[in-house]
Amino acid sequence: MPNRLAQAQSLYLRKHAENPIDWWPWCDAALEKAKQENKPIFLSIGYSSCHWCTVMEGEAFSDPEIAEYMNTHFVPIKVDREERPDLDSIYMQALQLMTGQGGWPLNVFLAPEDLVPFYGGTYFPLQERYNLPGFLRLLQEIHRIYTTEAENILSVKSRLLNRLQQSTQLPKGEDLTADLLRLGLEYSAGILAAKGMGPSFPMIPYAGTALRGHRFDFPDRRYDALSVCQQRGTDLALGGIYDHVGGGFHRYTVDPTWTVPHFEKMLYDNGQIVEYLADLWAVGIQEPAFERAIVGTVQWLKREMTAPQGFFYAAQDADSFVTPDEAEPEEGAFYVWSYSELEQLLTPNELSELSDRFLITPQGNFEGKIVLQRRDAEQLSAQLETALGKLFRARYGTPAAATSTFPPARNNQEAKQQSWPGRIPSVTDTKMIVAWNSLMVSGLARAAAVFQQLDYYRLAATAAQFILEHQQVEGRFHRLNYEGAPSVLAQSEDYALFIKALLDLDQAASALAISADWLDQAVQLQTEFDEFLWSIELGGYYNTDARGDLVVRERSYEDNAIPSANGVAVANLVRLFLSLEQVSYLDQAEQTLQAFSTVMQERPQTCPSLFAALDWFQHPTLVRTRSEQIGTLATQYQPTVVYHRSADLPDGAIAMVCQGLSCQEPARSEDQLQAQLRQSILAPH
Repeated sequence: MPNRLAQAQSLYLRKHAENPIDWWPWCDAALEKAKQENKPIFLSIGYSSCHWCTVMEGEAFSDPEIAEYMNTHFVPIKVDREERPDLDSIYMQALQLMTGQGGWPLNVFLAPEDLVPFYGGTYFPLQERYNLPGFLRLLQEIHRIYTTEAENILSVKSRLLNRLQQSTQLPKGEDLTADLLRLGLEYSAGILAAKGMGPSFPMIPYAGTALRGHRFDFPDRRYDALSVCQQRGTDLALGGIYDHVGGGFHRYTVDPTWTVPHFEKMLYDNGQIVEYLADLWAVGIQEPAFERAIVGTVQWLKREMTAPQGFFYAAQDADSFVTPDEAEPEEGAFYVWSYSELEQLLTPNELSELSDRFLITPQGNFEGKIVLQRRDAEQLSAQLETALGKLFRARYGTPAAATSTFPPARNNQEAKQQSWPGRIPSVTDTKMIVAWNSLMVSGLARAAAVFQQLDYYRLAATAAQFILEHQQVEGRFHRLNYEGAPSVLAQSEDYALFIKALLDLDQAASALAISADWLDQAVQLQTEFDEFLWSIELGGYYNTDARGDLVVRERSYEDNAIPSANGVAVANLVRLFLSLEQVSYLDQAEQTLQAFSTVMQERPQTCPSLFAALDWFQHPTLVRTRSEQIGTLATQYQPTVVYHRSADLPDGAIAMVCQGLSCQEPARSEDQLQAQLRQSILAPH
């Protein structure tokens, strides 16, 4: 019999609807039940495309004996981290403080009276293995400790709560120097250059910040920023992390060689990578593989990830079914190939060339199967594109040219029951998340300007317009949309990233000579952001409104897979100052940077987006010029420049360059304009 999660909007929560565990969503009724019955809360946080979340759902959470014990002695609550990133952030930090590491599924036990955790972990197996206790034995031990060792639990909670509260009380600094900026830029380049032995992640917040550093001639620099940034682009565009057949990037690779991905595709990764590859192109690193990866990702986005209403879906699972009769999906099944399949689908000449340009062996590189990984970044031949087209047809059942849209499988039942012309696809999480859509809009807007692609701009503009028209309810911006219904108040990352997307669209529209009111919309949303989430006392933005169900109220500054809201917000404020010439925005940006400057000095490895914002603050540049000039300038990499269309220029001038609060003499030639730009984006103001 389905539990109460069967009525949830979240795909992740509904995946647990058939569990025998009596799951609650996070709500006042569940929290009150735990308090009234004096039962600890078992809080489990994950997301729909999380592989180990799926494993635990099929093992421990489906076990009747575990469910009986859980339902008797605990109040079990399930949370989708994509719905409530504020809860996820707090309890992930708590887990890291308790164990030194984190991940998903995030499983913590909370005291019912104050919601402070006293024990936690990630994946727990059904039976003891991987040096982890079996889940039932763990539950029994937690229950014993809770009922017999109250003082010990109180002590653990007190220490943990004190550390959580301390993490929100950051000492303010004052010095926003050029040396501080160099520190952050070089740390980002170093992190990007590091050679690890484990998984490989895109880490675009670091890559984007490192790329900013290439324009500075630092003495005794440890890293060649441009070289390490180019290498990251090459790894992304050539590696198995990119789907060379269908387009789009997977979440990460499980190895240091960028070969075998964890196969889920997340919207937020793809948006950031498109923007980053476009910036590499603008710098002058114009590898054919970079453009092909952008084109393929946009095709995947249009084909599989764009709703009829114009917004973008959230994610696609790593796992899929090989046949409808299987009980459980198989990781990567939609994407990988056996050598015998390649022999059957391709001509000998096609397979020979594919083997020359891709890392292919009969033994495979992933459990006997083949993940396609390129050897070089050069243009692919017509024969190779034909060969990849045959693989596309085998996977999707129709030629690429004829596949404008590919309907999503919204759950495992749809995936197994629908008749697919090719392979059974992975499940797609079709909810709309403002922050993630914003990252994709920004990526498309930047690529539209760099490659002068009107189609990219239109795709981005349609998604942004949907958000503008549907995510305001009674004067408040909302984070999610399920089947046309907005849900959950927006958090700081939604405000910051959508304001950035609107500003990016404004710049793309200028580059393409399109009239639009994106800037006005950004100003309105910034006003709301300031009203509800700005910290007057401390500076910076809180993650959410003050809520009674939050142990602490955070102002996040660390970058993870998504750039930090406060880092993005500062850059937005500087851009608004340049666009509107209102100094109050610049003052607010300075307050925020000062609020986090001690963190930037002491932990520069945690906050690359704040250093990107510091770059904006130290080198704010406005160029007033005509539309046709913006089209050319926007194809270049000028990371702290805002372009403004102006027909009112002095006689003979092609542009006016303003540095912060002062302007240079009118530029009357292209050479003079470029010299003024170089000076402005290099010299702190």
